[in-house]
Amino acid sequence: MAYLLQGRLPVNQDLLLMQKGTLMRKVRSKSWKKLRFFRLQDDGMTVWHARQAGGRAKPSFSISDVDTVREGHESELLRNLAEEFPLEQGFTIVFHGRRSNLDLVANSVQEAQTWMHGLQLLVGFVTNMDQQERLDQWLSDWFQRGDKNQDGRMSFGEVQRLLHLMNVEMDQEHAFQLFQTADTSQSGTLEGEEFVEFYKSLTQRPEVQELFEKFSSDGQKLTLLEFVDFLQEEQKEGERASDLALELIDRYEPSESGKLRHVLSLDGFLGYLCSKDGDIFNPTCHSLYQDMTQPLNHYYINSSHNTYLVGDQLCGQSSVEGYIRALKRGCRCVEVDIWDGPSGEPIVYHGHTLTSRIPFKDVVAAIGQYAFQTSDYPVILSLENHCSWEQQEIIVRHLTEILGDQLLMTAVDGQPPTQLPSPEDLRRKILVKGKKLMLEEEEEEPEAELEAEQEAKLDLEAQLESEPQELSPRSEDKKKVVMCPLLCRPLCCQIMAQAPISKPGLLLLPKQKPKAILCPALSALVVYLKAVTFYSFTHSREHYHFYETSSFSETKAKSLIKEAGDEFVQHNTWQLSRVYPSGLRTDSSNYNPQEFWNAGCQMVAMNMQTAGLEMDLCDGLFRQNAGCGYVLKPDFLRDAQSSFHPERPISPFKAQTLIIQVISGQQLPKVDNTKEQSIVDPLVRVEIFGVRPDITRQETSYVENNGFNPYWGQTLCFRILVPELALLRFVVKDYDWKSRNDFIGQYTLPWSCMQQGYRHIHLLSKDGLSLHPASIFVHICTQEVLEEAES
Repeated sequence: MAYLLQGRLPVNQDLLLMQKGTLMRKVRSKSWKKLRFFRLQDDGMTVWHARQAGGRAKPSFSISDVDTVREGHESELLRNLAEEFPLEQGFTIVFHGRRSNLDLVANSVQEAQTWMHGLQLLVGFVTNMDQQERLDQWLSDWFQRGDKNQDGRMSFGEVQRLLHLMNVEMDQEHAFQLFQTADTSQSGTLEGEEFVEFYKSLTQRPEVQELFEKFSSDGQKLTLLEFVDFLQEEQKEGERASDLALELIDRYEPSESGKLRHVLSLDGFLGYLCSKDGDIFNPTCHSLYQDMTQPLNHYYINSSHNTYLVGDQLCGQSSVEGYIRALKRGCRCVEVDIWDGPSGEPIVYHGHTLTSRIPFKDVVAAIGQYAFQTSDYPVILSLENHCSWEQQEIIVRHLTEILGDQLLMTAVDGQPPTQLPSPEDLRRKILVKGKKLMLEEEEEEPEAELEAEQEAKLDLEAQLESEPQELSPRSEDKKKVVMCPLLCRPLCCQIMAQAPISKPGLLLLPKQKPKAILCPALSALVVYLKAVTFYSFTHSREHYHFYETSSFSETKAKSLIKEAGDEFVQHNTWQLSRVYPSGLRTDSSNYNPQEFWNAGCQMVAMNMQTAGLEMDLCDGLFRQNAGCGYVLKPDFLRDAQSSFHPERPISPFKAQTLIIQVISGQQLPKVDNTKEQSIVDPLVRVEIFGVRPDITRQETSYVENNGFNPYWGQTLCFRILVPELALLRFVVKDYDWKSRNDFIGQYTLPWSCMQQGYRHIHLLSKDGLSLHPASIFVHICTQEVLEEAES
């Protein structure tokens, strides 16, 4: 079976050596370093490992799971072991999703180079696979698992076991009949192409055949006109259907004669339906299709909270890997919590906890290297500065020296701005968001400050759970500091020590000492994103500027949306807002970001290391616009005169009816691969997220004992008041009457990116990784509601 791909793999000396196997050290920590024998299997697509050469081997990883391979000096862990192992002999295998990296140390530089070059070659091959090659790879993987004695052929007993592994419950007599039909050599076993034919007999799609025959006059082919009719009537392709039909026939019709005659066979029709063109997600939205020249505050910005953490908020690991993963998945706003470290070097960690510490300079280096690998649009460093004057100067030095020209240090055009620049203006620039020393003309009037003090007293709960804030001197003392930025440090500390604590709830620890004031050099790096404390919307309008931004705990933001949602919307039309998870989320869980997007909040920060519904929504929203990390908000959330209230949306909104027929499923994975005899009982749940009246869900009944080709044929109907804000989440579950239904797969997308007609939804795992070829087949139809939308 491996021949399906082996014939296409390049002949390479590194791959041949990898197939012989290599003894290497697997490194998990400074104390956990064990010898393991790693070997690339004959299929060229999987790596197995054993305790020693010739020992009992088990799968380690598939090449399709590998994201990239890094040299030893790029690994935090291997750098810490540099005195024990030469860095040139080490390398790191980085996997897609949230799977931990694999650090390996070879016995020689040459062996390390062999594995690095070989893996990079294979990863490149997998990345460039077409749809047929991916299917071949999937079949090859299944053949490897089913061929228990590894003799390259499958007996009927092995086929029966494989059917259970593949979620197929089939009558034994019928299965044996299909087996005999595929066994053209009459050897009593299936090899290579025989297994492919057996698989094809399992994957007949009667629902697609029926649809094909509905539009085909002879049941054998779709003529050009018949295919145009299908694209217009069902797929809602409109005037472009004629040109599109020719393109699709040329792209998906397997026979050359069919292409010449401009006809589509059943195989070509199925190929189209299963392709990106037949996907529920509009291919246009995969490109950079939005206007990127509007001010930053007009966009949702993909944002991360406590980016340095790859675990929980109390004892979890801090790692530059958190920044690398966030940036590579399109995140454009990362958080950096900086504290005084040993030897004069600032460190990054979650203050007053047991989370591990990493050098600030390593964080900056990682950001500089990975900031623009996924997107050219600006990256925002949200600095939480807790450092002394001296270490703030070190922060400035690292930022300027390591980031160089990437760091934005002046206004883009050198002129006093009147609004925030656009993502286009700031391409490949890194912006610092943080505290800034006030200019004299920005200082508050005493009356305004007193009013703000009163409002702040009402905000005690939110401030207690908020991110740590620096202690601030009174405004008259600020004036002394600002008017003389070169004051010596002792005098600055003296001013700070004399300042009373006028706002409640500013300290996390009662005995915490006052911090040193902000270093002018660090203040100067904050150009457009000056962090200011929020008191009220009135206070912001009267005293703040467009280049100032406030952060809100999720509790405070929810309260504001409920009490004054329309004012919050208006606030976010001219100023950036950042929302962050409650300090009580010590397990790094997430809130639902949708309710904050509904109010126009731009930087809704997520714990990206934690998979689940909330991150599915985040990934779903930012899947569009080339995954660049910026999504233009709807026009009613960009209008300074907007009266939109996210809790009470009223007309005029063009409400829509959404009709979804859930037809069938294809090759759904097992929930628990350890239970060979268990087969899933799948159901499909459709969830709508948006403004409160639109939040709903419906689900199909379950299909018993069939995860391979279940058929539902059920219709679900929804009424959506504000479709511009709606996200759709399709979830496939394994029905279990004894407990909660188990998760199988999901796919989430914005309403605006949804295609109508007969569409496949290609499922993703909890980590957002492809479950190819798992999918569900649906028909989507939307209709505008004619009657006036109700509140």
